[in-house]
Amino acid sequence: MYVLDVASRPERDPSDVVAELRARFADEGRLAVVRRDQTLDRSDESAHTSVRLGDGRRRIATDSRAPLTETLDDLAREHDFALVVGFPDAAIPRLAVGDADVADPLARADGPSDLDVDAVLSALRETEPHESLASLVATAKRSADEPFAGAIATFTGRVRAREDADDERTEALSFETYADVAADRLADIRADLEARDGVHDVLFHHRTGRIEAGEDIVFVVVLAGHRREAFRAVEDGIDRLKDEVPIFKKEVTVGDEFWRHERDD
Repeated sequence: MYVLDVASRPERDPSDVVAELRARFADEGRLAVVRRDQTLDRSDESAHTSVRLGDGRRRIATDSRAPLTETLDDLAREHDFALVVGFPDAAIPRLAVGDADVADPLARADGPSDLDVDAVLSALRETEPHESLASLVATAKRSADEPFAGAIATFTGRVRAREDADDERTEALSFETYADVAADRLADIRADLEARDGVHDVLFHHRTGRIEAGEDIVFVVVLAGHRREAFRAVEDGIDRLKDEVPIFKKEVTVGDEFWRHERDD
């Protein structure tokens, strides 16, 4: 699911820009709009987050304090795009409306009249989509081979804070990759694994950028006829990803930071 934040100053309501984006994005896939009132104090725990789905239905998040990532994880199971309003601290691609103070926005627009929606959509497709383990499992369950599958096996890699109690704490990891080369290598790995007897679908997602301690880094999901084929494909898949895909890692500890090719678990 591709996510775009529509950022404006608190006194400016960007609904007209959101409406223009929504009309176009809905033609491309399933869309949700996630909105939090920007005029409220961010510490106000009574402020609700509204979620409007592509068919016009509305729902209110049951826990107003839930992180945006949890809402996006839920939406990513069934949606292709999400427009987000009112989350200025979220680390997601941004469209700056008017004189919004946004560093390195995906695009800028004073209003709907000068908004090139097709250019925004094209630029958004070049960004990293939001995926979760649940969204990848949901994708696997929509496979045409799902009726023949008796197992879904998964792997989640996450940022480990310490190897043991005496280690210096790792605060975050930062990942970079050669996107085109990585995509080709992952496609080759998927093709090899899916050629095995009993393996129907293999899905990978590896996040890039800065990822904090305790957060998820990489997911592998395998849809297979039986558990043994599924487990073997998951293990071989993550091993080959780490060995063959050009992903580079910077480790940020309390007292130091350094780059190294990702070779450890």
